[in-house]
Amino acid sequence: MSGTNANLPLDRPAAGKNSVLPARMKAVLQNGYGGPEVLTLQTVPLPSVSDKEVLVQVRAAGLAKGTWHVMTGTPYLLRAFFGLRTPRRPVAGLNLAGEVVAVGSSVTRFKPGDRVYGIGKGSFAEYSAALERKLAPMPRGLDFEQAAVLPVSGLTAMQSVTDVARVSAGQRVLILGASGGVGSLSVQLAVAAGAEVTGASSAAKADFVRELGAQTVLDYRLEDFAASPDGYDAVVDIAGNPSLSRLRRALKPGGTAALVGGEGGGRVTGGMFERQIAGGVLSILDRGHRQFRAVLAKESGAELERLTGLLESGGIVPHIDSRFPLAAAASAMERLESGKVQGSIVLTVSRD
Repeated sequence: MSGTNANLPLDRPAAGKNSVLPARMKAVLQNGYGGPEVLTLQTVPLPSVSDKEVLVQVRAAGLAKGTWHVMTGTPYLLRAFFGLRTPRRPVAGLNLAGEVVAVGSSVTRFKPGDRVYGIGKGSFAEYSAALERKLAPMPRGLDFEQAAVLPVSGLTAMQSVTDVARVSAGQRVLILGASGGVGSLSVQLAVAAGAEVTGASSAAKADFVRELGAQTVLDYRLEDFAASPDGYDAVVDIAGNPSLSRLRRALKPGGTAALVGGEGGGRVTGGMFERQIAGGVLSILDRGHRQFRAVLAKESGAELERLTGLLESGGIVPHIDSRFPLAAAASAMERLESGKVQGSIVLTVSRD
């Protein structure tokens, strides 16, 4: 489907804000399912855009756990949506921040030169097409790298803490997986809401979690979060490994567990699918005394603008663990797989 910039198709050079768009670009392609070795830097044509899409010159692209799942093709059920043998969309990546260089004929919210962040159709590239409804203006005070790690992680954290767990002042809140991209933002959001926050992480990351604002940090390898005599009003489970019965023991009557991760399940359906079903059943059996609710992040410009408001109000900062050039996307994925990440990983994209 061809797109438009000043009513010119974008599958050939077209006028941008200050220069002519190139016919081709560098992009990280995924030619199969597997480990980081399936990601390779190649030169491909610029993406075309539909009338409802925006062409973004990518300045930075954030890694997300969802991109890892697409890379590995696990759980296998996801391949029904992404492609059975190879991904239908070969360019990897979702999160992006950059500058608009062209817009489709129906786009009204953005124009060339605008700085935006959001979710694109293959963001590990010099240019990415994105639906207008999945973008928002860049938050004030953030650079491209900080903004690029926010779309998926930030929306997931905000909706988990604010909408699902409904964290409020004075509550005791437990964040499992507190040191990663979603977890580090969840800790800050819960602290900003006035909660007393406990974060669970490895001992090596304890100082980082305290710096985020957590009053207490548990070493998940040695300490049982379910053994707390006081219990928690809310648990945000990003790690996805503990059983629902342990989460139930950790919750006070009337408490809510927001189920974000599901990494402990099988390779066919994945833990998240199993936990959604089991969590719903357990909520019914518990007669509403404790709730177990799955988090499926809504991806929209309106939600991004809501996140922007929380960021600009102060106290919430995306933390960058490490930066890699676009050509080192495979190394960035290896870092994500290492389990050593504190915050988020970002790919930087040169303008040359």
